[in-house]
Amino acid sequence: MTTESPRWFKSSYSGNGGQCVEVATNLVASCGVVPCRDSKRPNGPVLDVPASAFTSLVTGVKAGKFDAA
Repeated sequence: MTTESPRWFKSSYSGNGGQCVEVATNLVASCGVVPCRDSKRPNGPVLDVPASAFTSLVTGVKAGKFDAA
């Protein structure tokens, strides 16, 4: 088990609209997960996404698979 704390950040592409997701990629190597949270609720719930699933999500976003029709 690791005692490493998440180091939260949000994308530099995020505006100040208040609808941002923060991630902590520093836990991938030690825990195999990418914690995600709502930037408006830093003390709220955290979703631990398996690193492979997060990679698939990012790949899909970059490929435009989730663009509006």
